[in-house]
Amino acid sequence: MKILDILLSDAVIVDLKATTKREVLEEICAAVAAAEPAADREKLIQVLAERERLQSTGIGEGVAIPHGKVPGLPRLIAAFAKSRAGVEFDSVDGRPTHLFFLLVMPENAGGQHLKALARISRSLRDPAFRRAVEMASTKEEVLRAIEHEDAKF
Repeated sequence: MKILDILLSDAVIVDLKATTKREVLEEICAAVAAAEPAADREKLIQVLAERERLQSTGIGEGVAIPHGKVPGLPRLIAAFAKSRAGVEFDSVDGRPTHLFFLLVMPENAGGQHLKALARISRSLRDPAFRRAVEMASTKEEVLRAIEHEDAKF
C-alpha cells in the first residue's frame, strides 16, 4: 500500500497552529472535511477524540497517528500535519509531538486500515523519513518525501 494512494494532498498542513491535542484534531479534521466532501468535520473529531480517550495515539519520537472508523466515509483517508513547536499529545515517551498522520476509514474497512496503520508506522520509525518530513517547509516537499518513502515498498 502506498501512502500517497490514501493521502489527501489538500489535507497536508506544514505549520499547524494548534497548541493542544483537541486543537490538533480540530485543525486536521477541518482540512480533511474541506478536501473530502463525504467527511463530516464534527463526526471526525468525535470519533478521533473518543479513540484518544481510550489510549493516546502518540507513539513517541515526536509522532502520533490519530485514527478511527467513521460512518459514511467512502474510503480509507489519510492526512498529514506538522507542528514546528510540538504539542503535548500524551505520547508514550512523554515528549511533544511534531508529526501527525491522521487515518480514518469506513466502518467496514476490514483489514485494510490495519495495513495502512502498519505501513505509516513503519515509515515513521525510519529516522531519515522523519527528518525529511520534519525539514519540509512546503506541502510539495512533504509530498516528495512521502513519494520517496513509498518507492521503498
